[in-house]
Amino acid sequence: MVKNLGIGTGRRKTSVARVYLRDGAGKVLVNGIELDKYFHLSELVMGVRAPLVATASENKFDIVITVLGGGPVGQAGACRHGIARALAQFDESNHVALRANGFLTRDPRMVERKKYGQRGARRRFQFSKR
Repeated sequence: MVKNLGIGTGRRKTSVARVYLRDGAGKVLVNGIELDKYFHLSELVMGVRAPLVATASENKFDIVITVLGGGPVGQAGACRHGIARALAQFDESNHVALRANGFLTRDPRMVERKKYGQRGARRRFQFSKR
């Protein structure tokens, strides 16, 4: 039986990530795939690992993440938020470092809805004077 040390739910745009913190050597699995293979861009991988670096716990935990919805950037943001929440739940002393770096704040930016009489959220149809 695997024991979860901390559980966190991260959200970004339309993505939701469930993060499970377990004893281990720093292995991160996202939907059953290694982190480097799941997120191909190194910036996204570094962003997901950022809460671990901030709390100096890169090689202390194995992390299992299930993420769904959205695209790669939203999913990476959701994973980062979930890891930060799980680390804060595991050890309250991590809370200060995570809060100072802004990892515990959910990014509120969402896609603006499309308005009627327009081509998109803000884009208007072409105006014709004559």
